[in-house]
Amino acid sequence: MSGAIDDPTTRMRRAKDAAREIARLTSGDRARALEAIALGLEQRTEEIVAANATDLDRGRGEGIGDALLDRLRLDEQRIVALAAAVRDIARLADPVGQVVGGHRLPNGVALEQVRVPFGVVGVIYEARPNVTVDIAALALRSANAVVLRGGSAARASNTVLVGIMRDALAGVGVTPEAVQTVDDFGRDGAHALMQARGLIDVLVPRGSAALIETVVTESTVPVIETGAGNVHVVLDETAPEDWAREIVVNAKVQRPSVCNAVETVLVLRAAAERLIPGIVDALDAHGVTVHGDQTVAALASGIVPATEEDWATEYLSLDLAMRVVDSLDEALDHIRSYSTGHTEAIVTTDSRNADRFLAEVDSAVVIVNASTRFTDGGEFGFGAEVGISTQKLHARGPMGLTELTSTKWLARGSGQTRA
Repeated sequence: MSGAIDDPTTRMRRAKDAAREIARLTSGDRARALEAIALGLEQRTEEIVAANATDLDRGRGEGIGDALLDRLRLDEQRIVALAAAVRDIARLADPVGQVVGGHRLPNGVALEQVRVPFGVVGVIYEARPNVTVDIAALALRSANAVVLRGGSAARASNTVLVGIMRDALAGVGVTPEAVQTVDDFGRDGAHALMQARGLIDVLVPRGSAALIETVVTESTVPVIETGAGNVHVVLDETAPEDWAREIVVNAKVQRPSVCNAVETVLVLRAAAERLIPGIVDALDAHGVTVHGDQTVAALASGIVPATEEDWATEYLSLDLAMRVVDSLDEALDHIRSYSTGHTEAIVTTDSRNADRFLAEVDSAVVIVNASTRFTDGGEFGFGAEVGISTQKLHARGPMGLTELTSTKWLARGSGQTRA
């Protein structure tokens, strides 16, 4: 970082200045900058893996759980995927300058509403070094600068990743000041980021419920809230056994440490005897511990008795809560009581139940007959995501390029004055 004075506010001011330069770049210039970042990741893979090993070793020594260690890990395969995601983002349609709407006033003034970058996007997140690259790439593609606070668990990985991205930008003649980190200032950096109204245009928290709550309540900067994922799958009386089994296992097992993994399965009583034994056996084969009610325990072995706390828990591990309900109404009531508004799914061949579920469940993503793991920016075709917004203002669901823009109105006249 250049300059004799180096503190969080100074870095954020540099990002603010850099945002104006990024906004002047052509779409092609920004795409070439992302290609340079992808190439830098590939060329410096060994450096990234070595830094990540330092973080993993420290995390194990500090007793970080398996779920966080999985999020923290960057191996060669994940770095290849990360570089590919950056290239995918570079190829996405540029939202900046898109005309959202417009019309001509009776007096002849022409109005257009167009997409513009926010300016500077701040992000606070935990133990997820891939987010460092994903969000920086999305910010740059949408003509924003970015200020990152990635947490102490990934500090070695993030230091290398930010350095690679800044070097790549400088190598193609783009100001490296568009990518900043306040990691080395610790909690003071996070606090400064939350209080940087006028320097940071929008702040996005990603991580635990506690981190998100802290940012939402303490920030003076506008926040887009990304929520925890207490995700549900409902199995009704018409659910095909193979669909139910495969969807539940995929939603829990493919990557249990992420926010779109299922945490609670609700089985309608009419389907319980038919579905529960096979699903529990399939989950057990993957090492999943099922926390079930009395009916579940009577139908399958190895069940841990569920408590009230289980229905409200985002495990982020190979644990799953399972409950038998008498009706779809009871399933919907359960979801309304315990959902975090992230993702809910139903497995059914009854079109009326499917339509009711889609209409009545108030979550960011509502799914019929597919895994909850599809709630993802990459799966939705965004290349990557800033986060999955569970609020209702500005953005909801996976946030891609469009969600990192605002709009402004352009008015073109020919001497008109207001009467």
